[in-house]
Amino acid sequence: MPNHTNKIISVNVGMPKSITFQEKILFTGINKQEVNKPVFLYKEKFEGDGQADLDNHGGEDKAVCVYSYQHYPYWQKRLQQPLSYGAFGENLTIEGLTEEVVCIGDIYELGEAIVQVTQPRQPCYKLAKIYDQDKLPIWFQNSGYTGYYFRVLQEGIVTKVKPIKLLERPTKNVTVSFANNIMYHDKINIEGIKKILEVDELSTSWRNVFLKRMGV
Repeated sequence: MPNHTNKIISVNVGMPKSITFQEKILFTGINKQEVNKPVFLYKEKFEGDGQADLDNHGGEDKAVCVYSYQHYPYWQKRLQQPLSYGAFGENLTIEGLTEEVVCIGDIYELGEAIVQVTQPRQPCYKLAKIYDQDKLPIWFQNSGYTGYYFRVLQEGIVTKVKPIKLLERPTKNVTVSFANNIMYHDKINIEGIKKILEVDELSTSWRNVFLKRMGV
């Protein structure tokens, strides 16, 4: 995998806050702002970052939300508006490392920090509200352009200067795209589910979903 095309374009953080949408109050951490300086990555989040819904976001398995900038043109056309870095609430807007090439369990070096892919991202209803498009989460699922999460294996300073370096790949080679397809489309593919469950590095929440489908 050529590392020179895999880099951080933007580091985005933001604390949860209340916003008004269609006369309703939403408490959300989805509004991230680009940080133009090195940022320390802790075990569960970046310095200056936070999540409003800790049941569905954040925690060690979902410490860092990642999204490829290669998908931005698609969404700008579909949403019919320009998009800035962090548009989908991601902490890292990156170049390269799309869902088709990233495997669950991959270990990457981000400056001083070392991280591991745990699961695809599941877009929530708040993203739909922000863009006033109720079908947006379904569009994410159907497009396969979901992004994914990192857990933090080693804390440290993350900077845009250094490329993202692949340190280790598990032998199972279960891509984020494959996991998405089994989760949302080929739901009763038992062999596919078994293959995903063989990945020890899979997040607890996704493991529980697939175990339930297996009747375990």
